[in-house]
Amino acid sequence: MGIFGDNSKQEPLHYGEVFGVWVYLATTKALLAGYQTAMNHAGDTDLKDFLEDIMQTMKKEIDQLEDVLKINGVALPPSPPDRPLADRSSIPVGARLNDSEIALGIARDIAGGLLTCSQVMSQSLREDIGLMFAEFHFAKAHSGFRLQRILKEKGWLISPPLHMHAPELAHV
Repeated sequence: MGIFGDNSKQEPLHYGEVFGVWVYLATTKALLAGYQTAMNHAGDTDLKDFLEDIMQTMKKEIDQLEDVLKINGVALPPSPPDRPLADRSSIPVGARLNDSEIALGIARDIAGGLLTCSQVMSQSLREDIGLMFAEFHFAKAHSGFRLQRILKEKGWLISPPLHMHAPELAHV
């Protein structure tokens, strides 16, 4: 079977897998720091609960990804420092992010993360890497649906124009 054996964890990573894991890890670390900052700006209880949950998920992903890179002898991307907690009222109103801005930014990040997970899954030869990103994809999709519900309930979801009536087509 050449380099492919019965245990995918013993197979070498190819360059695409290394790149995908490394970039996903670097991005997740940066987003985590951003979400820690967003916690200081958030006022809505549901949004804060969502942020706490998604940050816990991200920390677990970071641990898994770092383990894969370490085992395979790949240098880890730098980690930004954890952000301290701040009193929301000490942030001037004009400088404070609105809850809807935070939520819509996270929705954008989730959409990008879904695409990235799909890309890494599709290029992975090692089953363990593909399955790990499938799990990340599922967790992101679940978070996305949960966030969509929050966006709708709070009135933060901005719909594109709705196409209610299609023009009648001429019969040819």
